[in-house]
Amino acid sequence: MSKTQERLDASPNGGRQRESVAGPVTPPRVSARRRRPGVIALSLALIAAGGAGVAVLLLQVGNRTDVVTVLRDVQVGQVLTEDDLGKASVALDPTVKAVLADDLTSVVGKRAAVELKPGSLLAPSQVTKDNVVKSGEQLVPIGLEPKQIPATALVPGQKVELVHVPAQGTTDSGKTSDAAPQTIAGRVVKASGAAPGTGIVVVDVATSATDGPTAAAWEAAGTLRLVLAAPGGN
Repeated sequence: MSKTQERLDASPNGGRQRESVAGPVTPPRVSARRRRPGVIALSLALIAAGGAGVAVLLLQVGNRTDVVTVLRDVQVGQVLTEDDLGKASVALDPTVKAVLADDLTSVVGKRAAVELKPGSLLAPSQVTKDNVVKSGEQLVPIGLEPKQIPATALVPGQKVELVHVPAQGTTDSGKTSDAAPQTIAGRVVKASGAAPGTGIVVVDVATSATDGPTAAAWEAAGTLRLVLAAPGGN
């Protein structure tokens, strides 16, 4: 059927007037959106992944452990007090060893085996019931220039040897030049950070009481060198 119809109406002057009348209009066809299975699958996967991430986060938040923390600086060998320690609830990784909050009283009164910094968790290996300098030992501070510092980090308890290196152009009286150098066994108690500008590191080494004065004399003369002892060495 035609979209328009013609209608003749009488005009005031007796004539006929042609008028177009609009007929019904067919609405345009709207094609259904093509479904994309790949997009739908990706959307579902993202939703599932997001839900799994939230579940893991909630699990971690819920699975927390009360542990002992360090509240202030504690030097090596210093006796721990309750004022040095605190408690915190954290999501603890199973591989991280920390002193539990219930065991706080068991570490009070022990000595710090390493230097402790505020905000860190306290590990069982960081405390000891033994004195840092044992009976029959002396503590000798040794200054090392950057070129004398081993690439391996110096840590408390590490075995070292203090080697006497005569000043250049001199030899010990009564000793041949090919004689083995004198050595003193020691143990690292603490190693400082590098001093600004000079880079010098001060290492506190525990030696026997009989060797302490000798090591101190070597250090004062600038003829002392520090070397790492073999694992298991004395």
